[in-house]
Amino acid sequence: MEIRDYLPINVEEMKKRGWSQVDFVYVIGDAYVDHPSFGHAIISRVLESKGYKIGIISQPDWKDNNSIKEYGEPRLGFLVMAGNMDSMVNHYSVSKKPRQTDAFTPGGVIGKRPDNATIVYCNLIRQVYKKTPIIIGGIEASLRRLAHYDYWSNSLKRSILLDSGADLLCYGMGERSVVEVAEALDSGIDIKDITFIEGTVYKAKNLDTAYDALELPDYNMLKADKLNYARSFYTQYCNTDPFSGKRMYEKYSDTMYVIQNTPQKPLSQTEMDDIYALPYMRNYHPSYEKLGGVPAISEVKFSIVSNRGCFGGCNFCALTFHQGRIIQTRSHHSIIEEAKIIINDKDFKGYIHDVGGPTANFRHTSCEKQLTKGVCPNKQCLFPKPCKNLKIDHKDYLKLLRKLRELPKVKKVFVRSGIRFDYLIYDEDDTFIKELVEHHISGQLKVAPEHIADSVLKMMGKPENAVYERFIKKYNRLNEKMGKKQFVVPYLMSSHPGSTLKEAIALAEYLRDIGYMPEQVQDFYPTPSTISTCMYYTGYDPRTMEKVHITSNPHEKAMQRALIQYRNPKNYDLVYEALTKAGRTDLIGFDKKCLIRPRKMADKNSIKFKPKQNQNKKPPKKKTIRNVHKKK
Repeated sequence: MEIRDYLPINVEEMKKRGWSQVDFVYVIGDAYVDHPSFGHAIISRVLESKGYKIGIISQPDWKDNNSIKEYGEPRLGFLVMAGNMDSMVNHYSVSKKPRQTDAFTPGGVIGKRPDNATIVYCNLIRQVYKKTPIIIGGIEASLRRLAHYDYWSNSLKRSILLDSGADLLCYGMGERSVVEVAEALDSGIDIKDITFIEGTVYKAKNLDTAYDALELPDYNMLKADKLNYARSFYTQYCNTDPFSGKRMYEKYSDTMYVIQNTPQKPLSQTEMDDIYALPYMRNYHPSYEKLGGVPAISEVKFSIVSNRGCFGGCNFCALTFHQGRIIQTRSHHSIIEEAKIIINDKDFKGYIHDVGGPTANFRHTSCEKQLTKGVCPNKQCLFPKPCKNLKIDHKDYLKLLRKLRELPKVKKVFVRSGIRFDYLIYDEDDTFIKELVEHHISGQLKVAPEHIADSVLKMMGKPENAVYERFIKKYNRLNEKMGKKQFVVPYLMSSHPGSTLKEAIALAEYLRDIGYMPEQVQDFYPTPSTISTCMYYTGYDPRTMEKVHITSNPHEKAMQRALIQYRNPKNYDLVYEALTKAGRTDLIGFDKKCLIRPRKMADKNSIKFKPKQNQNKKPPKKKTIRNVHKKK
């Protein structure tokens, strides 16, 4: 008999199901949210659908061994995941300052999980259960599966398999590999002999199982020379494809090797549909209600995931190493059925907040050959120019959005997860962008040009700025024609490898010319397993082995960040210093092209007599944001 409820979070809930033991204890760093936007929800429901009993331990007290003993020893093993976010990114800003909130914890409270949560949880388990199999996964483990640069300690670290003491690592999205691991354990195979499953990484005392494997530089070589790491990383990058990728291994000692199997093949549309049709409760566990709920649910409760993967291949993005570059999609029927569930939610107000994924307007592979031969290992589909084999077609996505718009009780269907503007602008058929502007924007469209200096964009793997300008012109023209006042909010990044003060000032001048100062600035964050992070650590572009300018000094990073928000009075000293250091004092003055005024005048103007406000006076109405890309 199917039980329509949350999975157990304690032994009492386990017993209500009539269970005396669970097959797997799933230890997670997030609050338990049973929604398909949360990795732990998908993995637990997929295993449940195969007949396995799962008990959840959410955010255990890592200082207390008893917190891991809730269900006793599981029949097959422990699953460990740090959370939907990397625990270090979750805890610290790019300046390494502690964050004040955690959206994945009840009440948004910070500090309910440890730093390096995967390692800490596994060590906690090992203190109690010496030989019980431990399988790790999720974004934190996936991106640390081999030796990697750790920004927070500024050091090269070993594979997380070694520091955690886990037996096996499932990398990527993991639905298929975790089921295969479960079936192998259930059949009686020892965890140490599970060396044959795609999408996994394992430890070995020798290379007997590493047939046809590429040898990566050993750990001592990586530590001795950063160039070795750059070469090793690019070998890994060129072997992330499930069709063309090779098995690889790293040596740590004469009796310790870490071996990475080839990636799992992409999920079929039927498999994707089956995963998203599982009986999710679509909310956080009711026990969190008294604590204020889990803030992260608000972003996804009325949103729909329609695809996975991204062939955009931005160098600062970890998607290549985690979800891969081959697009996987759900059918229209699957998405419509989920939309109907959303519509019937008591809190639904008529607005579907998003329909997309890593890139909303990717609904098929970039070319036909990827379905059998995979992506090109050393080429990108959109950079520096679109590949001649690139299939540019928005028809399927447009049909899907039209179907959703026609559903009863749906007032609006928004697209917020990110439109790839370069792919869109190359489409000779304007139907999609016209309907996007007319129906699917909630006042402002967020896109990610990231920078305007072509030299920096090249290091990012992004198209030249002229492509973005072309998109903006078309977008503005369509809005004007339709009589709409909808704006573009560009995501911009400071301090990316290749960006000097010269490029940062050029970006500030661009913002001056379009009359826009962003409220938030994305400072480049060197997270594991990206080409950009490899550049940051080594000082070299691993694709070409050419030197790259790196901004690692915190003060210079602060100057680049301040230049993007040069109008903020708090940034005056940093902007002044940056302009002076770069020899651009021509931008300090009273001309309309200047970024800031001279120091004495600025100081004088900052001290103004402020009369006591009339307490009865009504506050002024907020001004609406004007289109930052319209000419003055």
